[in-house]
Amino acid sequence: MWRTARESVCLICRSAAQPRNSALLESVRPWTSSQRAFATRRDRDRDRDRPARMVLSDRVARGPRTDVPRRPRDRPDGPWAGTNRTVANIDPDRRRGPPRSAPRTSPASSRDREPPKDRGSRDGDGNRFKALKMQRALTTIPYRERAVVKARISDVESFDQFNLLPQLRDAIYEEVLKGLVDVKPTPVQKLAVPALLGRKIGQRSPAPSAKKTEAQREEFLLAAETGSGKTLAYLLPIINALKVAEAADPAVAAYNQRLEAEKMRRGGTPVSEWIDNFEPHPNHARPRAVVLVPTAELVDQVVAAAKKISHVVKLKVRALSSNLKPTKIERNMYSHGGIDMVVATPHLLASMADKDPNILSRVHYLVIDEADSLLDRSFSPETSRIVDRAMPSVKQLILCSATIPRRLDNYLATHFPNIHRIATPNLHAIPRRVQLGVIDVSRDPYRNNKLLACADAIWSIGKDAALHEGASKDELDVKRIMVFVNERETTQEVAEYLVSKGIDAVALHRDTPEHRQSEMLTSFTRSEPLRITKDEAEQNKQALLAKAGTGAGTRHLPNTKVIVATDLASRGIDTLAVRHVVLYDVPHTTIDFIHRLGRAGRMGRRGRGVVLVGKDDRRDVVAEVKESMFMGQALI
Repeated sequence: MWRTARESVCLICRSAAQPRNSALLESVRPWTSSQRAFATRRDRDRDRDRPARMVLSDRVARGPRTDVPRRPRDRPDGPWAGTNRTVANIDPDRRRGPPRSAPRTSPASSRDREPPKDRGSRDGDGNRFKALKMQRALTTIPYRERAVVKARISDVESFDQFNLLPQLRDAIYEEVLKGLVDVKPTPVQKLAVPALLGRKIGQRSPAPSAKKTEAQREEFLLAAETGSGKTLAYLLPIINALKVAEAADPAVAAYNQRLEAEKMRRGGTPVSEWIDNFEPHPNHARPRAVVLVPTAELVDQVVAAAKKISHVVKLKVRALSSNLKPTKIERNMYSHGGIDMVVATPHLLASMADKDPNILSRVHYLVIDEADSLLDRSFSPETSRIVDRAMPSVKQLILCSATIPRRLDNYLATHFPNIHRIATPNLHAIPRRVQLGVIDVSRDPYRNNKLLACADAIWSIGKDAALHEGASKDELDVKRIMVFVNERETTQEVAEYLVSKGIDAVALHRDTPEHRQSEMLTSFTRSEPLRITKDEAEQNKQALLAKAGTGAGTRHLPNTKVIVATDLASRGIDTLAVRHVVLYDVPHTTIDFIHRLGRAGRMGRRGRGVVLVGKDDRRDVVAEVKESMFMGQALI
C-alpha cells in the first residue's frame, strides 16, 4: 500500500516526501506480505505507525516517531559510545536546540539560564578532545605553571643579561647569530642558560628539602618545542664552564707555556705537522663534555653550531659518527692536542668505551639530546652504559627533548627523582604560524588513492610557487617538501610514484646508508634559498625521466625537491628551509604529530602542513589536533 500510494504522487511531491534512505529502507524493511511473515515484533510495531496512504507531511519525511525521547548526539548508545566523534559533534554551540520533548522556556526564563560555556574553556565540557584523551601519550603541564614561567622570563631581552664570558658573548653576535637584526634569546634559552649557570629564572625545581643524589651533581631536563634553540641553550653554559675551569687548571696552564715555547723553537711551522710528536695534552682522549644524539646528521648539526663558538673562544670540539672513516674517528679522540667536547652517537661511543673505559673518566658535563629517543628501547642499552661509566665524574647531567612522553616521565621519576624540570610555556603546542590542511582521500577525485592525493598536493604547492618568480627570470626558486609515512616499506613506494609523476623525490629510511642520508638532508638544512637555472632544470628533467623510465611527454615539476621519510627525519634535524610538510599517513600519537609538523615553521618562520585522511584513519584525532592548533593549546 505504501508503494502504491508513493507511485501515485508526482515526481516533485515524491522527492519532497521521500524518506532520506528510501532505497535502503525498501531493501531491508518487510514491505511485502511474504516478508512480513518473518518480521519481528519490533518491525510490526514500527509498521503500525506508518500511514495507510501517502500523506505529504513533514512527519512522513522525517520517518521515525518524535514523541519518543531520543538520546542526545553526544551520548550515543552502545559500549563504544562517543569513541569516534568530531569536534563539531561534541561542541554544544554547534548542536541544534533542545529535544522536542523538552518543555519550551519563556523569554524571561531563557535569560535566567546559565550561559553556555566557552568553547575554549578548559573547565568546560569534559567530552572535548575525547579522541586525544583516549590515546594520551604526553605528560600534562598545568596552564597555571605555564603562565608563571612566561611571566618570569618576560624581563629577559638580551644575551648581555646572562653571566657569560666576554668572548662567548662576542661569538654569539659575530658568529652564531650573524646577520640577524633583532637578536634576542628564545624562551628556552632564557630559562636554561641562567639555570645551568646557577641562577633560578623560571626553573621548575624540586622541593627545598630535596637533596642532590651525588655531591656537586645537578640534573636538568630541558623541554621545549621543536626549532626553539635548545642546542644553543645547553652549549652556551657548558662552554662557559669549560673555559672557566680551563683558566683555573694549573696543568693546562703549564702545558700551554711549553706549547708556546715549542712553537717559537720551530719557527712558525704549522702545529698540525708536529703536534703528534709533542707531549700529550692533559685532556688527551679524556673529554670534559659529551653530547649524545641519535643520528649522524644531528652529530654534524651540533658540531657545526659548537664550532661557530669554538673558533672564537678556542675550544676543541670533535665529532664521532659513522659518517667518518675509522682513522678520522681515532684521530679525533686520541689527538695529542687534546679534546674538550665530543658529540657522538651512543652506539659508536659505547663501543669505544668498552675498549678504552678511560675516555669517559673525566666527563663533567653529559648531555642526552633527544632524550625521548635515546632512552627508548632502541638506544637505551648503549645510553645507559655511557651514563653508568661517566656518572662518577659528572657535575651536570642535561636531558633535552621536544616532548615529555609519559614513559620518559616515569623513567625520570624512577632514576632521577630530584631532576630540575625546565619547560617552556608553549611545550607540546604546535605553533599557530604552522597551518594544517586536511585532504579527504575517500572523496572524489582520489577515491581512496593516497598516492594520487599526495602527488596532487605537491603539484599544487609547486604551481603556487611558480607564480612568484625568483630574483631573475632565468632562475627558479626550489621548494623543499618533506613527506612522512609510518612504515619504511612505504617510503620507496611513495617516492617511486612521485618520480613517475614528474616530481624529484627520494626515499629516506633506516636502511638508507648514513652517508647517503647526510647527502639527501644537506640541501634541506641550509637556510639559504635554493635556486636553479632553467638549463639545470632541463638537465634534472632528463635525469628524472630516465630514472622513471617514462617518455619525453611526461610532465615535470622543476621547482620542487621532496624527501619521503619515516620518523628518522623528524627528530631534531634543523630543517630551516622546509616550509611544507605532507603527512601521507596519520601519525600514531600526538608525539609524532609534534615532531613531524615541527619540521616546518622553525625559528619563527611560517609553515604549512597537509594531512591525508583515508577511510581507515582516525578523523576525530585529526579534527581535534587541528582544533588545538587553531586555539593555540597544547596537545595531550
